[in-house]
Amino acid sequence: MKTKWKAKITIGFIACLAVALSALAGCSSSSKQLTAEQASQELRALLTTIKTRTVEPQLDIGGIELSDPGAELPDISNYPFSVTGTGSINVEIFASTEKAGPNMDGWINEIAGKFNKEGLKIGGSSVSVSIRPLASGLATDYIVTGTYIPHAFTPSNELWGEMIRAQGIPIEKAAERIAGNTAGILMSKSKANEFTAKYSEITLKNVLDSVCNGELLLGYTNPYSSSTGLNILTALLQSFDSSDPLSDTATEKLELFQSKVPPVAYTTAQMRESAKKGVLDAMIMEYQAYINEPTLRDYVFTPFGVRHDSPVYALNNLSGNEMEALKLFIEYCQSADSQTEAARFGFNGNDNYKGEPLNLSGSQLFTAQSIWKAKKDAGKPVVAVFIADTSGSMEGTPIKELKTSLINASQYINEENYVGLVSYASNVEIDLPIDRFNAQQKAYFTGAVKNLSASGSTATYDAVLVGLDMLLKKQEEIPNAKLLLFVLSDGEQNEGHSLARITSVVKGFGIPIHTIGYNANLDELKKLSEINEASSVNASENDVIYNLKNIFNAQL
Repeated sequence: MKTKWKAKITIGFIACLAVALSALAGCSSSSKQLTAEQASQELRALLTTIKTRTVEPQLDIGGIELSDPGAELPDISNYPFSVTGTGSINVEIFASTEKAGPNMDGWINEIAGKFNKEGLKIGGSSVSVSIRPLASGLATDYIVTGTYIPHAFTPSNELWGEMIRAQGIPIEKAAERIAGNTAGILMSKSKANEFTAKYSEITLKNVLDSVCNGELLLGYTNPYSSSTGLNILTALLQSFDSSDPLSDTATEKLELFQSKVPPVAYTTAQMRESAKKGVLDAMIMEYQAYINEPTLRDYVFTPFGVRHDSPVYALNNLSGNEMEALKLFIEYCQSADSQTEAARFGFNGNDNYKGEPLNLSGSQLFTAQSIWKAKKDAGKPVVAVFIADTSGSMEGTPIKELKTSLINASQYINEENYVGLVSYASNVEIDLPIDRFNAQQKAYFTGAVKNLSASGSTATYDAVLVGLDMLLKKQEEIPNAKLLLFVLSDGEQNEGHSLARITSVVKGFGIPIHTIGYNANLDELKKLSEINEASSVNASENDVIYNLKNIFNAQL
């Protein structure tokens, strides 16, 4: 492959002096708060110590080798049962994680365990249920792609059931509710007092007006994967135009709204951490999660949108005995004792809120997601650099998975955005300069990714500095661009500059750095992402493609 070395090593007095002064400051750099200009000066000094190589891009004439949507999903074994039934008639149920997770998110696990011990029978055959915890968006993806269809599904809200129905999957609502819950707007008490002094009360409409007026920073989660995210998206569109939520008017107002909110959070946990740090004034969350989180007691909860009452759907044309078994379990969940337990786990605490009607069909909900994807950056192009770890520890399966996941997930990058690629081991390579992600750039991108190979040490933070430099130079051409870095790695840095050394520089620019760890110890990657409130994902070999798809949908 033809290459061109650009050794960024300067021996002049000024550069040496800058590096020396920068090194003297290194011990305290992680705690310094630099201005953008100071960060630029430090970045220029640090870059003089980094050797980079610019690789001549090669077109991939074969194009992007896309997998079908079902193939992107992890093997279902990645999500083991939280409760395993052993009855002759056993009903497998996908259950959302606020009721099938650990600790105070495990209500349905407790109820299922008790149900299975009851020894109930149908026609002489023993009955049981198996619970598989899955986020509602992920569970819906398994079902609509036909990749894996359980006997039943209990998502957080009805939106997912309507989307499944729209795809022609046989589905029957077996219960409207097994545990009461709502989505809501959480606002810090101090902000709520300020808000009500101006708007009298906290309502969705007033919150939207406040956000659009630049008075309130509101955080919410990805509507492709999160029940609260999908709920707020539909509530926004219906509020913007109740007669036609998908109209041009609603779309234009959504774009204005998006120009006033921070980038969408990948998870509720990430959003909660941002709120705790004072980055957000308000956020979207379920009541059950709010009431069980002590750090959120200083927040005011205001419900909105459709209710989150955990409806139950029968799938896959259940047999008569299987449907009867499912109904027995639903009745058990709805019993007085089970509902008392539900209350103990944080459910049934906001029943005075009746919920808003849904004015969108299942197919329109898919359209709403697409509209959000197109308008989420409010007309600002995204400029992103992917930084790929090609050190020796990535050899074999990790580098293969990195390449496959990047190529496949790239189909979810909007063509209006700009993308570049950097790889690193002992040194740093610029594999693809930043350019608009049109058909030609996509071909160069896939060609560059396919040519990656693993060897050498791990100069992670040298590569981060090079990526920052590329972004800032591109910003001079596109001043209104949203800048992002994505670091894909399997481990900690062992060569070049340290995380402590570059932290103040990264913080000074305020550019989010999303990290994706391949079977990694995520501690340092998480610290890197936390500098500017970005996501950090532990992507196992089997679910990395799906994780990248969700991140790209949210960010690109």
